[in-house]
Amino acid sequence: MPAFRSEFPLISGLRYLNHAAVAPWPRRASEAIRAFAVENSQLGARDYPDWLLVEQRLRLRLQRLLNAPSSDDIALVKNTSEALSFVAFGLDWQTGDQIIISDEEFPSNRVVWEALKPLGVEVIQVNLQGADPEAALLAACGPRTRLMAISAVQFASGLRLELERLGAGCEARGVLLCIDAIQQLGAQPFDVQASRCAFAMADGHKWLLSPEGLGVFYCRADLREQLKLHEYGWHMLEHAGDYDREDWQPARSARRFECGSPNMLGAMAMEASLSLLEEVGMVQVASLIEERVLHLQQGLQRLPGIRLHSPTEPSRRAGIFTFSLDALSNQALFAKLKEEHVVCAQRGRGVRFSPHFYTDADVIDQTLALLGQMTQG
Repeated sequence: MPAFRSEFPLISGLRYLNHAAVAPWPRRASEAIRAFAVENSQLGARDYPDWLLVEQRLRLRLQRLLNAPSSDDIALVKNTSEALSFVAFGLDWQTGDQIIISDEEFPSNRVVWEALKPLGVEVIQVNLQGADPEAALLAACGPRTRLMAISAVQFASGLRLELERLGAGCEARGVLLCIDAIQQLGAQPFDVQASRCAFAMADGHKWLLSPEGLGVFYCRADLREQLKLHEYGWHMLEHAGDYDREDWQPARSARRFECGSPNMLGAMAMEASLSLLEEVGMVQVASLIEERVLHLQQGLQRLPGIRLHSPTEPSRRAGIFTFSLDALSNQALFAKLKEEHVVCAQRGRGVRFSPHFYTDADVIDQTLALLGQMTQG
């Protein structure tokens, strides 16, 4: 058994296939939280400088994970929605400006742009169902297009887009590319430089195997000061910690987006979780996830009355596989799976499975066997 399996001591009989929603923490993240709680209860903040070293390691791990040019490009934020809002309400919009999104986006990457309508900004939704979704997205860009906001992997279908192609196309058109990376970061390699994106963001509680309440925001260095700030506090200042200083300015780094006290509890856990992903390596993580998704796909294809709603080409998917069953409504299918302790989600046109790199083959086989029983009445 690979060493990393011991990091996930899940309850026997539980079939966890829901990493695209909220993931279990690895053992080392739980231990980091436990140790931090004991330290707080016994010593308070006596060793706060040591906590800051953990936060510094976390920024460096995130820099490497995103292949950002510098850790100065990394902000630690509450969640993806907050980072998207920093972009949406930070840019200087003009009446008639256009934003391109897809018609499959999670509400976080749709509502925030639609909220700009009072400023005269138009949101254009592009259908991704054709043979070349990247071409469709780029074709929608016109002379008034300022920004393309797209999820690297669509939350319901699991469709993975060619980010480098989109980045090159946006750059050629003078369009900023904003990537919601929450369904790719931690499941597949992700590279902000190769994709030429202006902004990227993700929460930690899915494929990064971390708690809710802490995420990452990448902002390209030349764009940081172009985003108008709406949140101010001690932590986002260039000279944070110099409490008697009367003149001030926002930090030159992406810390300018971190208004107040950091989520140190979340940082302890996320730093530990990312250490595991680094040990395994993102290329290996992606390969192991692909093995598990292919296992699910092949098993589902053998069952009668199953409809697949996710791409079957490996280059078009990350860790999400969505399907439906002719004999049952999606709601009924989800309820039956829940009764059998299969943890999954009802999304889009069906039920969504999302295994991670450590998911045991037995979990998938047991789930396929249960579905086989359901197809037989």
